[in-house]
Amino acid sequence: MGEYSRFIDWDKMDATIQDQDAKELTSTEFQDLKQLARQGYWAKNHSLRAKVYHKLISDIPCRTVTPDAHVYRDIVVKIVGKRSSNTLPLPEFVDNSLVPTYCLNAEGIGAARKIISCIASQFPDISFCPALPSVVALLLHYSRDEAECFENVCRILACNDPSKHYIDQTFLAFESSCMTFGDLVNKYCQAAHKLMVAVSEDVLEVYSDWQRWLFGELPMTYFARVFDVFLVEGYKVLYRVALALLKFFHKVRVGQTMESDNVQQDIRAFVRDIAKSVSPEKLLEKAFAIRLFSRKEIQLLQMANEKALQQKGITVKQKRQNVHLAVHAENFKSEIVDVKKMRDIWSWIPERFALCQPLLLFTTSEHGCSLSRFYSHCEGHEPILLLIKTTTQEVCGAYLSTDWSERKKGGNKLSFFGTGECFVFRLVPEVERYEWVIIKHPELATSGSEQGNNSSQRLPPEAPDPSDRLSPFLSARHFNLPSKAASMFMAGSSECIIIGGGDGQALFIDADLNHGRTSHCNTFNNQPLCSESFQIAIMEVWGFQDTMCS
Repeated sequence: MGEYSRFIDWDKMDATIQDQDAKELTSTEFQDLKQLARQGYWAKNHSLRAKVYHKLISDIPCRTVTPDAHVYRDIVVKIVGKRSSNTLPLPEFVDNSLVPTYCLNAEGIGAARKIISCIASQFPDISFCPALPSVVALLLHYSRDEAECFENVCRILACNDPSKHYIDQTFLAFESSCMTFGDLVNKYCQAAHKLMVAVSEDVLEVYSDWQRWLFGELPMTYFARVFDVFLVEGYKVLYRVALALLKFFHKVRVGQTMESDNVQQDIRAFVRDIAKSVSPEKLLEKAFAIRLFSRKEIQLLQMANEKALQQKGITVKQKRQNVHLAVHAENFKSEIVDVKKMRDIWSWIPERFALCQPLLLFTTSEHGCSLSRFYSHCEGHEPILLLIKTTTQEVCGAYLSTDWSERKKGGNKLSFFGTGECFVFRLVPEVERYEWVIIKHPELATSGSEQGNNSSQRLPPEAPDPSDRLSPFLSARHFNLPSKAASMFMAGSSECIIIGGGDGQALFIDADLNHGRTSHCNTFNNQPLCSESFQIAIMEVWGFQDTMCS
């Protein structure tokens, strides 16, 4: 079967991948490779895929001293010694991940453990890397010998291009990627997210499995197709495919009772048996149909999540606090919503704040109906949650990303601020959430690096930020917006507060916090949140305890 067959049990290998359609790679231009990878150009030819993998990995920019095949040959005997390779213990940093056998023969299964042990000796800075066994196992199918596989995996791990990121190697990076995935589910798979909230005690624990779906549960034919694209396009592909898996899981399971009372196990079983319902082509088609944020936005979100974890001191694996219990029944008291409704709202907020407990900052029943008092109690807090109950018992509100003190930058002029994480909602009579219009309709804006190379669409260079703040995730200045109305998130003066703008306002509240108006607006593309003109019975503002303003 050729030079790349040493570690393969061909009886297990898909017969369609055995060197048919002999082709050569005609172009190495990024756009061409991207197209070919998505089309599965080298998926049907085993030796061509092996050569392409070797070429793509050898082009990864790496640290100056990156262990290579010669290093492996020098150290393997010393590290393995006389022990049977099949009994070699795996390093702690794989977090009990098993080595998937895929289509490996007995020699290949032993080789994977040897390679992982040698990698552990050469990368003392790796502290958490559950994806490693799957990557090693897959690449062994496309390697001439153990040393070549070792070198290729080392190059992936040692990539030093700041714009590229392949595999998480610390718990901080891994956990923040799980939070980022949760945020993406919340934005792009709202029906699936709603199901997860309904059937799981801890949603973030379900989403923390997302890498396991890809690196471990996904059958080899599927994982190899994902890996084809991953090597060309990078980490963002993993988010896309995991979102597509969740969408398919929801489609298959909606309306059915769960097979177990553990949704984590149900998703794992679905991914393992995915061939029963979805082909590799359909999976990738669904993944690339999702109009995700640009790579830059996802990096900003990942950095914000990492920062939040560091502020909480969560940098090594520890027992996770149950997110569902961030809103505690015994100490949560609101005159507008009960615990269940507050937990529903909590499931919508960004993951980096979901571990925080709600903290009542302002309520008209205690602090009075005064806009100046509203500002004095809210300033210094971001984000906040605004809840309104009308005199006709309707309930609506808004999640606001930015400190109200930002309004002062406009002087006496009413000016809008905030980010695309803001959203508005109604709870009574029925539940409906309205997010920034750009999230559901990205075609309305051109985002930094994601769409189009037309120079007329490019953003002007950003002026350096004088503070040390990160440019916030979903900042309007990262997007070429069709009009100002697309980014009218929040505004305030001594006369009123406004949330959402353009052809109307999602919420307008007067200086006495007594009367309000609501209508459709362009920023959130919302329906009126309650009666179009309403009187406020009570208004509450909630902050996020233990949250540092970022």
